[in-house]
Amino acid sequence: MSTDPAIRESIERAAEPIGRVWPLHSFVTANPLAGFEDEPFPEAVRKGADRFGGDGYPSPEMFEAAWENGQIDTDVLTDTLAEHGCQTDPEASLERMRAAESETPATDEETPTDRVDAVVTKWLAAFVDEGQATWSMPNREDGFYAAFRAAAQYDGQLPDPGSVAELPEDPIDALHRLLGEVPPGEWEELFESHLTALPGWTGYIKQRAADGGEWQSASPITLAGYLAARLAVTDAFGAPLTPPAESDDDDDDAVAIAEAWLSAWEATYRTELVGAVAEESATRETDDSRPDAQFVFCIDTRSEVIRRHIEATGDYETHGYAGFFGVPMRYEGYDADVAVDACPPIVDAQHRITDRPSTGEDAKRRAHDHHHHTVGTGEKVLKALKSNAATAFSFVESAGAGYGAALAARTLLPGRLSDVLATADDAPPEREFCEPTVDYNPDAVSELREGLTHEEKVEYAETAFDLMGWEQFARVVVFAGHASETANNPHDASLDCGACAGNPGGPSARVLAAICNDQAVKSDLRERGFDIPADTVFVAAEHNTTTDDMTLYDERVPESHAEDIDQLEADLDTAQSRATAERTGADGDSVRETERRAADWAETRPEWGLAGNAGFVIGPRDLTENLDLDGRSFLHSYDWATDAEGDALEAIMTGPMVVTQWINAQYYFSTVDPAVYGSGSKVTQNPVGNVGVYQGNGGDLLTGLPLQSVHAADDEPYHQPLRLSTVIHAPVERVTEILADDDQLTQLLDNGWLSLTVVDPEQDHRAFHYDGDLEWAPVDDQPPVTAMPETPAVADD
Repeated sequence: MSTDPAIRESIERAAEPIGRVWPLHSFVTANPLAGFEDEPFPEAVRKGADRFGGDGYPSPEMFEAAWENGQIDTDVLTDTLAEHGCQTDPEASLERMRAAESETPATDEETPTDRVDAVVTKWLAAFVDEGQATWSMPNREDGFYAAFRAAAQYDGQLPDPGSVAELPEDPIDALHRLLGEVPPGEWEELFESHLTALPGWTGYIKQRAADGGEWQSASPITLAGYLAARLAVTDAFGAPLTPPAESDDDDDDAVAIAEAWLSAWEATYRTELVGAVAEESATRETDDSRPDAQFVFCIDTRSEVIRRHIEATGDYETHGYAGFFGVPMRYEGYDADVAVDACPPIVDAQHRITDRPSTGEDAKRRAHDHHHHTVGTGEKVLKALKSNAATAFSFVESAGAGYGAALAARTLLPGRLSDVLATADDAPPEREFCEPTVDYNPDAVSELREGLTHEEKVEYAETAFDLMGWEQFARVVVFAGHASETANNPHDASLDCGACAGNPGGPSARVLAAICNDQAVKSDLRERGFDIPADTVFVAAEHNTTTDDMTLYDERVPESHAEDIDQLEADLDTAQSRATAERTGADGDSVRETERRAADWAETRPEWGLAGNAGFVIGPRDLTENLDLDGRSFLHSYDWATDAEGDALEAIMTGPMVVTQWINAQYYFSTVDPAVYGSGSKVTQNPVGNVGVYQGNGGDLLTGLPLQSVHAADDEPYHQPLRLSTVIHAPVERVTEILADDDQLTQLLDNGWLSLTVVDPEQDHRAFHYDGDLEWAPVDDQPPVTAMPETPAVADD
């Protein structure tokens, strides 16, 4: 095997601008321009247009609609245009942006490169298939390049397919031959042009190779192998090997105008959010009484709505924490085919947690196994009958009437069908007879350690309560993960918990509840300053974000707390009714309407997911509990008074704040250019090998959100494309110290990928907006200040 370091290094550098892409079944949100986050936002947008052909700003029509709807304050807009050097009024600036759009030529003519893309993506889709295809591509165990070389010589779409078999066996050697006389100094630019031609596939290959999971082990693929195959097809079609020269016709004036409009839109939203938080900070009164129950929800924007309604039903307190609950685990459910990493992509899984039957639950386990074995066997038979050419027609004749009736019911009466299925599925769920293996097992054979040591249990529990600033505990503490419910939806994982890498958050909640119920853990936590009463019980739950149903995993709650649980479940039903009514606007039974959406396989948007996200508030819940944030803000609990060294705030800023920026960026770009940065309309999508989707019958692997997830109609965005506005309740000097020690955070802020405002409780609750280079501008228009002098950054009035 060739080990030429020069060519491999050129490939690595060429791939840097392209972000990693996760398979659709484990959807991980990502910024499509993550490779350019070291650039100022306008420059990154320009490079994205050059490399990928995408628009990076909202259209003039989006801006105008937002202005007319009052989402952009006219005075703010006028000032911002002037600050960006745009000496024009709003109407004239809109016309300037429209004129710039009309100057961009459109080309629909097929090129040789288009034919290259079609052939290459065909072979990629066949190779990366994860169990969807009935007949797999041969020789996959030898790697993509070897499998392509063996099979593509019979591809009738290639002008000279036999030439593929004549390629060297090693992909690096093949690249050397295909590059011909191209000098090494031009390799990187050439590779980048080919890798960015299909950024979705490139990003997926990057992720798969870096992750090294089960599919990669069984069927390895590398960027070098992909490039060798692509350049071979390029050569066969006579397509250009070297990239075309970049044009210099960028309209800097139009970009400046668009940046000004976007900034004004964001400033209008941010002013209202910051003002509300600052006012609550100045008038807040702490309540030291013990609540009846406390809930810990994911910081997900969808939690904000249900939290408000739960708090309104009784003496309940809610908190926000990343939805994997701080336990970086690889989780394997009972009877699951594969294990999943239920933690954010910036965190490596450290523990393997499995669901195992509990002692004394044999009857429930047998009932569950019998039901699911019967259903699974039926599904396998059905798939075989439909896929087998010898039985397909007879299957339609014999089962057509009944099968058609079932399809009609699912299409025309999804609500009724949901009731029938719920009644028919009487098998006990895994949680009723299984427990997560949280205890460390040194004898287990696994890539990761099975379970957690006692010290690790205490550390994870302590970290959770430290970050949230807890000082008291109710009789019942509920850790509520979240998951979505939807039918016939390739993007269903995008609606599950982002902190759990696109997986349900219930398992993570169960693990932390099991840890905290451990008497030895409670004892050590008390020694570390957490006064957990003897009557406190920790309970796991899962919030269904489509229906707002809350399932309590209370099978092992002691009888002493039965009345507490009964009252809690009754109040959760009330909160569900109120939350669904707010979300759906339904006049009648709003819960029924959400259940219909969840069961309807023709429903293009069973729920809106995180559409609308625009803010992130880091602070005590009592800063926002009296505010209706319209499900647009991430909420992470934090109390600066309990975080003397700033360690908890640093963990939040370097973890959840970075991840929420990724989420926000994906929603932003999927909205402003659904075709390039999103995944287009669901109507014309086709699943690819259980790893993603493309439009029509081939092409690039689409990585963003569908049009229907961010638009109410083709020309009517539902999501307001704004960069994330973060508000932190803490001393400004503490925040600056954290930024000074973290180049990644300051880079994101200085380059305009998100904004940051601090409401300082030590300076009369005044707000200070980050102004770049570790400087802050008081929101009340006082002169800018530097926040790290030897004396406090800004003096009180």
